Amino acid sequence: MKYFGAHVSASGGLENAPRNARAIGATAFALFTKNQRQWHAPALTAAQIEAFGKACAEEGYTPRQILPHDSYLINLGHPEREALEKSRASFLDEMKRCEALGLDRLNFHPGSHLQKITQIQSLDRIAESINIALDATRGVTAVIENTAGQGSNLGFAFEQLAYIIDRVEDKSRVGFCIDTCHAFAAGYDLSSAEACERTFALIDSAVGLRYLRGMHLNDATKPLGSRVDRHMPLGDGHIGWTCFEWIASDKRFDDIPLILETPVEERWPDEIARLKQFAGV
Repeated sequence: MKYFGAHVSASGGLENAPRNARAIGATAFALFTKNQRQWHAPALTAAQIEAFGKACAEEGYTPRQILPHDSYLINLGHPEREALEKSRASFLDEMKRCEALGLDRLNFHPGSHLQKITQIQSLDRIAESINIALDATRGVTAVIENTAGQGSNLGFAFEQLAYIIDRVEDKSRVGFCIDTCHAFAAGYDLSSAEACERTFALIDSAVGLRYLRGMHLNDATKPLGSRVDRHMPLGDGHIGWTCFEWIASDKRFDDIPLILETPVEERWPDEIARLKQFAGV
């Protein structure tokens, strides 16, 4: 079964996220479980947890259809110890929030070396950060998102994702998310069915599709290999509709959340409807 959705607002209460998702015809959704522009948030109350669970049940969403995202402030590969510990504490809090809400995965950008340490040193810190969080939580998978490689961001090469996963002790609770715009910006072609076959063969060879826990479906504003993270509505960018039709019709991507982060929210219902049509659902 294909699960298509978007990163919806949880403004006014986490229970509004599944309702907002249902309103656009989504069968999956992503959300922030706290304000992503702030380091700290009050602990979830029993009432908030109950309201979210009730809304998910009413709207028909299970944990495998939900891909929460952590704060963009977090840098698990930070070169400076104080900032690294702050990021680790915030990431652990995000993992615990997912655990409390009954969610089984947390999507995150791996981190940046900020030109102060080597890529390998930063990747080692990311893996260590994940191990720390997994040791302190239960039932939540750490889902590493590939990046566009903008600035000093890591995770743009599939081999970097593999490097991190290889160093995570509990392989049952680590995975990755592929963002199509990020992959394209990092130099992996997705502009034709043949290109998609080649790129996903590379992913499978380097990392293993068995670790795939979600995808972000975004077209790209900039051309192949730009290293610029700028999303476009599906079909309006340099990737084009062929990629998304290919993903929608491939059964390897069943039973995971396939999430739009395209910039024109008014188009989400139409984008989701078209993806469903491609998938025959």
